[in-house]
Amino acid sequence: MAYTVLARRYRSRSFDDLVGQEPIARTLRNAIASGRVGHAYLFTGTRGVGKTSTARIFAKALNAPNDEPAEVAEAIMAGRDTDVIEIDAASNSKVEEARELIANSVYRPMRGRHKVYIIDEVHMLSSHAFNALLKTMEEPPEHVVFILCTTETHKVPATIQSRCQRFDFRNIAPGEVSAHLARVVKDEKLSAEPELLHAVARLGNGSMRDSLSLLDRLIACGQKKLTVALLEELLGLPDRALVGGLIDAMARGDAGGSLDGAAALLARGVSIDQLVDALLDRLRDLMVVRVCGADSPLVELSGEARKQEVARAQAFDAAGLLHMIALCENAQRSAKFSGTPRALLDALVVRLSQSAKLADIGQVLAKIEAGGAAQEPIAKKR
Repeated sequence: MAYTVLARRYRSRSFDDLVGQEPIARTLRNAIASGRVGHAYLFTGTRGVGKTSTARIFAKALNAPNDEPAEVAEAIMAGRDTDVIEIDAASNSKVEEARELIANSVYRPMRGRHKVYIIDEVHMLSSHAFNALLKTMEEPPEHVVFILCTTETHKVPATIQSRCQRFDFRNIAPGEVSAHLARVVKDEKLSAEPELLHAVARLGNGSMRDSLSLLDRLIACGQKKLTVALLEELLGLPDRALVGGLIDAMARGDAGGSLDGAAALLARGVSIDQLVDALLDRLRDLMVVRVCGADSPLVELSGEARKQEVARAQAFDAAGLLHMIALCENAQRSAKFSGTPRALLDALVVRLSQSAKLADIGQVLAKIEAGGAAQEPIAKKR
């Protein structure tokens, strides 16, 4: 039997399964319960956040409530039900396809109460196809429900959007993604380091599908325990320990040691952009620890990794870290247009090692003021 990828095998099958989109799930469920189902919906959001899955779940709740009949519910979730028609607008963008859809919409559903049209990547339709759909979407047959899904809402004409109830799917928080990945790893009879799950969630950039696809690649390596080292090896990411050593050298003000640390990372095949990204992530965590405390949930680390970062943060102050982050951001932007990006990286590393030793100006002023206040009585006494 052919292998089914994790993104398909662990696809949400009910409103309760949706991760990170609870307000939308609750609203759609209540719309069905109260009999206030609209005739057209627009689901928008970045890739892999659950738009098409939600459309299928909504269609199933309309035509097979409580998963009954079971064969209809299964067909809807598999995308092969006769009354739930899924259309890929990228390959069916012409006006002729839109006219065929309109012509077929007048026929009543064969098994369910509604005929549901799920049009994925709807922004790919031609302007003539959109124009052909306008009247039907405004006054469709009573048994028809349109669900339009898109990642680029600005390309959908305002005349189409005004005929739809719009739902904006947000990027899924890394914490919610990592929690779901932990359940998947457990179901797959494997184990994973907590930091590995957090790293995969961050690399997914809010997309559950992208995160599951990356997890699939890690599992394919054949290891029973998934580790951060395995992820770094697979993707060619900077070694976490080496990046930590580089930041420690910066904290000591050791410019030479910092340059050696950066060179060691580059020698492993890490790109300059990847190295600066890694520095930005780590400096951001240190800044959050200094501002919000050692137990802040904003830092997605656990166990020994969190203890190490909390100890490392004591060598910096928040203002210095903020300045270091700004330096990294400026250097990263400049390196993209430079013919000598390595020189810019080395200059950045030296500046960071010097910046780490700069005192917070607020602390300096506070000490000066405190010293002046302490000496004032002496001056009056004289």
